[in-house]
Amino acid sequence: MENRNIRTIGVLTSGGDAPGMNAAIRAVVRTGAYYGLKVCGVKRGYNGLINGEIKEMPPRSVSEVLQRGGTCLMTARCLEFKEKAGVERAIQIAKVFGLDGLIVIGGDGSFRGARDLSNSGLPTIAMPGTIDNDISCSEYTVGYDTCLNTVKDAVDKIRDTASSHERCSVIEVMGRAAGYIALEAGIACGADVILIPEKKTDFDEDVLRPILEAKQRGKMHAIVVVAEGVGGVLEMAQKIEAATGIESRATILGHVQRGGSPTVRDRVIASQMGARCVELLLEGKANRIVCQRNGQITDVDINEGLEMKKHIPDELVELARKLSV
Repeated sequence: MENRNIRTIGVLTSGGDAPGMNAAIRAVVRTGAYYGLKVCGVKRGYNGLINGEIKEMPPRSVSEVLQRGGTCLMTARCLEFKEKAGVERAIQIAKVFGLDGLIVIGGDGSFRGARDLSNSGLPTIAMPGTIDNDISCSEYTVGYDTCLNTVKDAVDKIRDTASSHERCSVIEVMGRAAGYIALEAGIACGADVILIPEKKTDFDEDVLRPILEAKQRGKMHAIVVVAEGVGGVLEMAQKIEAATGIESRATILGHVQRGGSPTVRDRVIASQMGARCVELLLEGKANRIVCQRNGQITDVDINEGLEMKKHIPDELVELARKLSV
């Protein structure tokens, strides 16, 4: 496995933070140390790479981070990196710090940056860290399970008060372009209505009808879970109350979904993916995305991965419809 051209590697987190990123960073640092590599942490994503915010991370530097949410390396937007000059600056800084390879933890936008670096001569491996579970080439993204459990806990608590007051609660969860959080959390929480951006919404048929049918069966409270990409939960609650006579309240869960101690699943998968990133660099590979496919940790070419399309499983949509009866 040894690649003598790889002696010092960097690791950064980019895009939105996700529970489990720290577990991935820890895995990179400890696996690198196991193989005799020097590992450097790049703070604040690509912004930190351009500005030289790079510091060596010995094995003990990642003690006590496994259980923490967020990212100990922090993350930031970097518009400069979208330009050729920004990438060239990053390559220059990487040479100054002696980086022979880089590991990027993030989402689609981060992967495009990793591809640009690889194409410019810095071997780069990426892995998916995003609560949205919307990376096309991977069945699972680090942070998703923790996010689902956070949403589940919040919706269960909201249901308690909705039931007590015989209200309809309209709850917005994250997912600007993908409805995975809304769909799976909605099923787990027994939502009466689940709205996702992948499916066109007819208010009368998809929202009012199931609520009114449930009311006719004697149910006087309802839970409506709405993906962020659908939006309009405040207006939706008002429309539901006007049409049904059921007092309705809207709740936007917001960034609470990004935080919290990662679940066992997120810690283990993040650790597996982080370690595999290091091993790929030592195998002389670059421009790859470490991902989960058919339940196994594997890797694909970044260009191939970015071209893949991920679809909401029709069977899950149908299951949600059946269970809301």
